Amino acid sequence: MGLVVSPVHRYDGRPGETVPAQDADRVDRAVVRAGYGVVGDRYAGKAAHRDAALTVLAVESLEALAAELGVAPFDPLLARRTVVLRGAEVEALRGVEFSLDCGAGEVWLRGGRPANPCAWMDVVLAPGAHRGMRGRGGVRCAALSDGELRIGPAVLRSAVPLDPARAGDAARPAPRSRSDGTVR
Repeated sequence: MGLVVSPVHRYDGRPGETVPAQDADRVDRAVVRAGYGVVGDRYAGKAAHRDAALTVLAVESLEALAAELGVAPFDPLLARRTVVLRGAEVEALRGVEFSLDCGAGEVWLRGGRPANPCAWMDVVLAPGAHRGMRGRGGVRCAALSDGELRIGPAVLRSAVPLDPARAGDAARPAPRSRSDGTVR
Protein backbone atom coordinates (compact mmCIF):
# COMPACT_ATOMS: atom_id res chain seq x y z
CA MET A 1 0.00 0.00 0.00
CA GLY A 2 1.15 3.55 -0.72
CA LEU A 3 -0.01 6.76 0.95
CA VAL A 4 0.00 10.37 -0.22
CA VAL A 5 -0.92 13.28 2.07
CA SER A 6 -0.36 16.75 0.68
CA PRO A 7 -0.94 20.16 2.26
CA VAL A 8 -0.96 21.76 -1.22
CA HIS A 9 -2.23 20.90 -4.68
CA ARG A 10 0.84 19.78 -6.68
CA TYR A 11 -0.94 19.55 -10.06
CA ASP A 12 -2.58 22.97 -10.01
CA GLY A 13 -3.56 24.75 -13.20
CA ARG A 14 -2.59 23.67 -16.68
CA PRO A 15 0.00 20.93 -16.97
CA GLY A 16 3.57 22.10 -17.09
CA GLU A 17 6.60 20.51 -18.64
CA THR A 18 8.09 18.98 -15.49
CA VAL A 19 6.81 16.87 -12.62
CA PRO A 20 6.45 19.00 -9.46
CA ALA A 21 8.52 17.91 -6.44
CA GLN A 22 6.39 15.79 -4.13
CA ASP A 23 8.59 13.44 -2.13
CA ALA A 24 7.46 15.13 1.10
CA ASP A 25 3.87 13.99 0.37
CA ARG A 26 4.77 10.28 0.50
CA VAL A 27 4.04 9.18 4.03
CA ASP A 28 4.28 6.00 6.09
CA ARG A 29 1.09 6.73 7.99
CA ALA A 30 -2.00 8.89 7.66
CA VAL A 31 -4.40 9.91 10.42
CA VAL A 32 -8.06 9.86 9.34
CA ARG A 33 -10.87 11.72 11.12
CA ALA A 34 -14.55 10.95 10.55
CA GLY A 35 -16.32 13.71 8.63
CA TYR A 36 -13.03 15.59 8.26
CA GLY A 37 -10.64 13.57 6.14
CA VAL A 38 -6.89 13.01 6.35
CA VAL A 39 -5.10 15.23 8.86
CA GLY A 40 -2.64 17.51 7.05
CA ASP A 41 -4.17 17.00 3.60
CA ARG A 42 -5.34 19.94 1.47
CA TYR A 43 -8.91 18.57 1.33
CA ALA A 44 -9.28 17.94 5.09
CA GLY A 45 -12.16 19.78 6.70
CA LYS A 46 -13.40 21.34 3.46
CA ALA A 47 -17.19 21.12 3.16
CA ALA A 48 -16.98 20.58 -0.61
CA HIS A 49 -14.77 17.53 -0.06
CA ARG A 50 -16.53 15.92 2.91
CA ASP A 51 -17.72 13.02 0.71
CA ALA A 52 -14.44 12.98 -1.21
CA ALA A 53 -11.90 13.46 1.56
CA LEU A 54 -9.55 10.76 0.32
CA THR A 55 -9.11 8.62 -2.76
CA VAL A 56 -8.39 4.92 -3.13
CA LEU A 57 -6.76 3.46 -6.24
CA ALA A 58 -5.80 -0.07 -7.33
CA VAL A 59 -2.19 -0.17 -8.53
CA GLU A 60 -3.22 -2.80 -11.08
CA SER A 61 -5.18 -0.16 -12.99
CA LEU A 62 -1.95 1.81 -13.55
CA GLU A 63 -0.05 -1.36 -14.45
CA ALA A 64 -2.70 -2.24 -17.05
CA LEU A 65 -2.59 1.31 -18.41
CA ALA A 66 1.22 1.26 -18.71
CA ALA A 67 0.98 -2.03 -20.65
CA GLU A 68 -1.70 -0.58 -22.95
CA LEU A 69 0.44 2.51 -23.62
CA GLY A 70 3.56 0.39 -24.15
CA VAL A 71 5.59 2.17 -21.47
CA ALA A 72 7.44 1.09 -18.32
CA PRO A 73 5.33 0.79 -15.16
CA PHE A 74 4.47 4.11 -13.53
CA ASP A 75 5.29 5.27 -10.04
CA PRO A 76 1.75 4.77 -8.65
CA LEU A 77 2.04 7.64 -6.19
CA LEU A 78 2.37 10.12 -9.08
CA ALA A 79 -1.36 9.58 -9.67
CA ARG A 80 -1.82 11.54 -6.41
CA ARG A 81 -4.35 9.20 -4.82
CA THR A 82 -4.37 9.10 -1.02
CA VAL A 83 -4.31 5.30 -0.77
CA VAL A 84 -2.87 2.92 -3.37
CA LEU A 85 -3.75 -0.74 -2.86
CA ARG A 86 -2.75 -3.97 -4.56
CA GLY A 87 -5.29 -6.74 -5.10
CA ALA A 88 -8.40 -4.64 -4.41
CA GLU A 89 -11.27 -4.25 -6.85
CA VAL A 90 -11.53 -0.56 -6.00
CA GLU A 91 -13.95 0.48 -8.74
CA ALA A 92 -16.59 -1.85 -7.22
CA LEU A 93 -16.57 0.21 -4.01
CA ARG A 94 -18.59 3.12 -5.38
CA GLY A 95 -21.56 3.68 -3.07
CA VAL A 96 -20.32 0.99 -0.66
CA GLU A 97 -19.15 1.22 2.95
CA PHE A 98 -15.89 -0.63 3.52
CA SER A 99 -12.97 -0.68 5.90
CA LEU A 100 -9.21 -0.81 5.66
CA ASP A 101 -7.24 -2.35 8.49
CA CYS A 102 -3.49 -1.76 8.31
CA GLY A 103 -2.81 -3.22 11.74
CA ALA A 104 -3.84 -0.13 13.71
CA GLY A 105 -7.59 -0.88 13.70
CA GLU A 106 -10.23 -0.47 11.03
CA VAL A 107 -10.80 2.80 9.22
CA TRP A 108 -14.33 2.92 7.78
CA LEU A 109 -14.91 4.67 4.47
CA ARG A 110 -17.78 5.10 2.03
CA GLY A 111 -16.93 4.93 -1.64
CA GLY A 112 -18.42 7.73 -3.69
CA ARG A 113 -17.84 9.25 -7.07
CA PRO A 114 -15.01 8.27 -9.39
CA ALA A 115 -11.65 9.98 -8.93
CA ASN A 116 -11.38 11.32 -12.45
CA PRO A 117 -7.87 11.94 -13.77
CA CYS A 118 -6.59 15.37 -14.70
CA ALA A 119 -4.60 16.41 -17.75
CA TRP A 120 -1.42 16.33 -15.65
CA MET A 121 -1.45 12.53 -16.02
CA ASP A 122 -0.18 12.93 -19.60
CA VAL A 123 2.88 14.76 -18.18
CA VAL A 124 3.62 12.82 -14.98
CA LEU A 125 2.78 9.30 -16.19
CA ALA A 126 2.83 9.12 -20.01
CA PRO A 127 1.09 10.63 -23.04
CA GLY A 128 -2.37 9.06 -23.21
CA ALA A 129 -2.63 8.41 -19.45
CA HIS A 130 -5.26 11.10 -18.91
CA ARG A 131 -7.70 9.41 -21.28
CA GLY A 132 -6.61 5.90 -20.29
CA MET A 133 -7.30 6.42 -16.57
CA ARG A 134 -10.95 7.31 -17.14
CA GLY A 135 -13.10 4.77 -15.37
CA ARG A 136 -10.17 3.35 -13.40
CA GLY A 137 -8.71 6.37 -11.62
CA GLY A 138 -9.96 5.22 -8.25
CA VAL A 139 -12.80 6.17 -5.95
CA ARG A 140 -13.27 9.26 -3.82
CA CYS A 141 -14.30 8.33 -0.29
CA ALA A 142 -15.87 9.85 2.79
CA ALA A 143 -14.19 9.13 6.12
CA LEU A 144 -16.73 7.45 8.42
CA SER A 145 -14.47 6.71 11.38
CA ASP A 146 -11.31 7.91 13.04
CA GLY A 147 -8.20 5.81 12.61
CA GLU A 148 -4.78 5.39 11.12
CA LEU A 149 -3.66 4.02 7.78
CA ARG A 150 -0.12 2.67 7.47
CA ILE A 151 2.14 1.46 4.70
CA GLY A 152 2.23 -2.32 4.44
CA PRO A 153 -0.24 -5.15 4.31
CA ALA A 154 -3.88 -4.16 4.71
CA VAL A 155 -7.17 -6.00 4.97
CA LEU A 156 -10.09 -4.57 3.00
CA ARG A 157 -13.53 -5.58 4.28
CA SER A 158 -16.67 -4.95 2.29
CA ALA A 159 -20.26 -6.19 2.25
CA VAL A 160 -20.01 -6.61 -1.52
CA PRO A 161 -17.93 -9.47 -2.89
CA LEU A 162 -14.70 -8.24 -4.46
CA ASP A 163 -12.60 -10.09 -7.01
CA PRO A 164 -8.85 -9.36 -6.74
CA ALA A 165 -8.47 -10.53 -10.35
CA ARG A 166 -10.56 -7.51 -11.42
CA ALA A 167 -8.44 -4.99 -9.48
CA GLY A 168 -7.20 -3.29 -12.64
CA ASP A 169 -10.47 -3.37 -14.58
CA ALA A 170 -12.09 -0.13 -15.63
CA ALA A 171 -15.54 0.58 -14.25
CA ARG A 172 -18.29 0.28 -16.77
CA PRO A 173 -20.90 3.01 -16.78
CA ALA A 174 -24.30 1.87 -15.59
CA PRO A 175 -26.89 1.51 -18.35
CA ARG A 176 -29.02 4.63 -18.67
CA SER A 177 -32.79 4.43 -19.06
CA ARG A 178 -34.63 6.44 -21.68
CA SER A 179 -37.79 8.28 -20.81
CA ASP A 180 -39.78 5.48 -22.49
CA GLY A 181 -38.26 2.89 -20.10
CA THR A 182 -35.87 1.24 -22.56
CA VAL A 183 -32.22 0.92 -21.69
CA ARG A 184 -29.45 2.21 -23.96
